[in-house]
Amino acid sequence: METWKADDGHAPTQFKIPKPIDTGPSAAVTEAISAARIEIAKIGSPPEDGQPLSPMGRLFHKPESNMYIVSIVGTKSWIDPDHFKLNIIPFYIYPRFNCLQVPDESSEDAASSANLRWAKAEVDLEQHIFTRYIDSKYMADGGADKYIEDFLFELTKTSIDMSKPLWDVHILNLSEPTSQGAMAVTIVRFHHSIGDGMSLMSFFLSLTRKASDPNTPPSLPVLFRKPAKRQSKMMLAWWFMSFIWNTLVDVLTILATAFFLVDTPNPLKGPEDAGKNPRRIMMRCLSMDDVKLVKDVSKTTINDVVMGATEAALTRYLNRRYGEENKIRKNGNDDNLPKNLRVRGAILFNVRVLPGFQPMDTIMEKRSGAKWGNRVGHVLYPLKVKLHDDNPLEYVYKANAVMNRKKASLGSYFSYYFGNFIINTFGIKLASLPTNTSFWFSNMPGPQEEITMFGYPVAYVGCSCYGQPMALFIHAITYADKLNFVISVDEHTISDPQQLCDDLEQSFELIKTAAMAKRCRAKQQ
Repeated sequence: METWKADDGHAPTQFKIPKPIDTGPSAAVTEAISAARIEIAKIGSPPEDGQPLSPMGRLFHKPESNMYIVSIVGTKSWIDPDHFKLNIIPFYIYPRFNCLQVPDESSEDAASSANLRWAKAEVDLEQHIFTRYIDSKYMADGGADKYIEDFLFELTKTSIDMSKPLWDVHILNLSEPTSQGAMAVTIVRFHHSIGDGMSLMSFFLSLTRKASDPNTPPSLPVLFRKPAKRQSKMMLAWWFMSFIWNTLVDVLTILATAFFLVDTPNPLKGPEDAGKNPRRIMMRCLSMDDVKLVKDVSKTTINDVVMGATEAALTRYLNRRYGEENKIRKNGNDDNLPKNLRVRGAILFNVRVLPGFQPMDTIMEKRSGAKWGNRVGHVLYPLKVKLHDDNPLEYVYKANAVMNRKKASLGSYFSYYFGNFIINTFGIKLASLPTNTSFWFSNMPGPQEEITMFGYPVAYVGCSCYGQPMALFIHAITYADKLNFVISVDEHTISDPQQLCDDLEQSFELIKTAAMAKRCRAKQQ
């Protein structure tokens, strides 16, 4: 058995983790590593070598926002560790995967996260890739899904040693399948200073091929925009004025929230030091066919449906939690939501010049419009926190109205450049990630068709984070015919994350039922 040493003095656990399989590198792996090192030597020092971390990269090293991205890939068959290493070797020539983050000795405060720089290093795969075989004796009553959940919980108690590049891979070969049909789960952990979700998803896609054609890379998810209709000068002037107004409102709201405008204390909002607590990471799967049905009936977008279902679920959860308080006060009620409740989410946006995913060669170009790194802004999404039991589609219509305003605004770009300005002008100590909202949200398109990773058929894809100063972070990611919601929860604040996951499923079912009823009524007319 293996015992992990948790960071920050977290209590020891009874969770059983088998030791990684230690066979040592095979002759083929050793030969491939030697060839890769020769290739890296030909390339010379990476452009990052000796350069300081970006402002956002430094921010992700502050104790209260020391964030890691966790990518979760379920495959339909076991993964051979030597085969995996052989296939991953060509990809660690990308600079940030073979660089350390070291203190700048020339700085007066060399130990500070404000003065870290990149330094080229050799990668020892045995210190980065760990394979475990999980027998049924290690699994509790919840089976494989519960084991993966508990494994992730234990992983969020730990950090990666700064003496090596800040990424690692944990391959779990299972004795029984997960609920989504995976016989192996690969957990890839990166420190957020290496790059954001868009960068790392592009990297993941470069490792994959279409299941229908093993020689063809998967289709990259793209952002489709409706072709602009020919409009009168009056309409163009109105659109421009609306764009300026939306941007002004967003800028003022972001500034107010950064300095003094805080959400009402509520069951979703955790303390400012929530980032120091371990995270319960849980996943729920919806059918993309059902999501598209709601989209078509409501004449909105997939993003609108996802946001509508999220608001419906959070409203349902808050109503239950406040209802529990009302019962204690002997004041039971169906609608238990307080009046004038301010609950907002920070929705993360990619602010690159080129939207959507791009090939890795494009991303790694020096002057690329989709450059690797942390280029994430945010907008503020206000929840009405109102029950719509009579017509759950109202959540989707409301999300559509809000998101249309957010898209016709430069608010997300302002938040990104304003954060960089604060760090560069006043230093890292005065900068912080958004903490005055109640939750964070990220919605990311994944592969559009079934794919393989190094030849292993992929059953599902998910991603999440830990270390963020927010008790609740919700990710939504699509894969083929699935939409996975992944929540990262601080159980000190949200002690019943299973219930929140149930609310996501049940809220979407209510929305889907309302959409089907509306479609039936339309056919009858």
